[in-house]
Amino acid sequence: MTAARSINADVAEALEEAKANYAKVNPKSRAVHAKALKSLPGGNTRTGIFFDPFPIAWERGEGARLFDADGHSYVDFISEATAGIYGHSHPGIKKAIEDRMALGWNLGGHTALESELAEIIIDRFPSIERLRFVNSGTEANMFNVQVARVATGRPAVMGFNGCYHGGFLTFTAATNPLNVPFETVVGNYNDVEGTRALMAKNASRLAAVIFEPMLGGGGCIPATPEFLKMLREESTKHGIVMIMDEVMTSRLSSGGLQKHTGVIPDLTSLGKYIGGGLPAGAFGGKAEFLDRFDPRKSDALPHSGTYNNNVMTLACGIAGLGKIYTKEAATTLNARGDGLRKRLSAVCDKAGVGMQFLGIGSMLAVHMQRGDIKTPEQAAKGNAKLRELFFFDLLEKGVHVMPKRGMLALCLPLTDADFDTLVAAVEEFVQVRRSLFD
Repeated sequence: MTAARSINADVAEALEEAKANYAKVNPKSRAVHAKALKSLPGGNTRTGIFFDPFPIAWERGEGARLFDADGHSYVDFISEATAGIYGHSHPGIKKAIEDRMALGWNLGGHTALESELAEIIIDRFPSIERLRFVNSGTEANMFNVQVARVATGRPAVMGFNGCYHGGFLTFTAATNPLNVPFETVVGNYNDVEGTRALMAKNASRLAAVIFEPMLGGGGCIPATPEFLKMLREESTKHGIVMIMDEVMTSRLSSGGLQKHTGVIPDLTSLGKYIGGGLPAGAFGGKAEFLDRFDPRKSDALPHSGTYNNNVMTLACGIAGLGKIYTKEAATTLNARGDGLRKRLSAVCDKAGVGMQFLGIGSMLAVHMQRGDIKTPEQAAKGNAKLRELFFFDLLEKGVHVMPKRGMLALCLPLTDADFDTLVAAVEEFVQVRRSLFD
């Protein structure tokens, strides 16, 4: 797959050459995309994974490897944007699917699986006394915000610049016209005193503050301990419901970053991997909030969803969290991730280039810049074209990372040899592309 590289005068020229090389060796993926253009807008039904000139057409996955339509294989360091923590063919997940299929699906009623998975989750996450299942992290965040608005009688929600909480609640640099029309107050991530003042100023209308304890798609920037402590203190002081979006970060310890940091929210949003690789989500927290959904009450809040309790997701979630990604496995995987991030950072430091890796445990992201990065605004100053070039150069080496975002997420089947492959690819990148760094 490796194509010859010329000596490039600048990043833009190098990137165009890399895209041309990619297109040359992936004619079948191009054909799949061309066909998709006839029925899908842009040949795509998931914006975040599209990239120019056309995306890879995957055919199958096995363990921690992906195989495309053109016969190439890659070590997968995306893991379905954190959702694919079990890899692509874990025998325990496969058995759960097969066993459940033998008993039928779409049963249209309750099963013991619901409470079994709920109990596993409640045992792991300190904030969750009760929970309800949904089908995505987006839904989980929406329900948590609405519960907070109903419980407080206040209209507004506070979020932070550069943060993403699903397709209908984003605070990214570009305004999202699809956002739910909540009244919002927007602060700056990791700005302790500025946020404190905003919360005090708007306390009478703020129902909730929602945040990730480490930005997922926003560059794996951890919240500082001071920022988290302030959010907890000010939320309690002003009667604002504190919502921790752990859709991604819940994988980062045996009980999410809330357990790791000791900062416990009122409500927690979950998603991604909790269904064993099938569509899944959950929202939960203090009983005083969740018990408002108790259908035995005359004033119960409504919450329906045909697939909320679908037996396939529940069975896979029980197998995944109950038997495979146990508390012990979570500790091991995230320790391995910390070690990998240190190795990659050492490569950048040794080369003396403006490149670094941020993250916690099994989630990390590459940034093409020097200096501390505490906010999305600081991260945005990095060289985006160089990060995109990094994606294409690693593809040539059979390593798959997130296009454009530069995010990596580890899955359980990744081996030490796979880590070595990634480190070697990064070493070659900083050597070959050294002249392109600022």
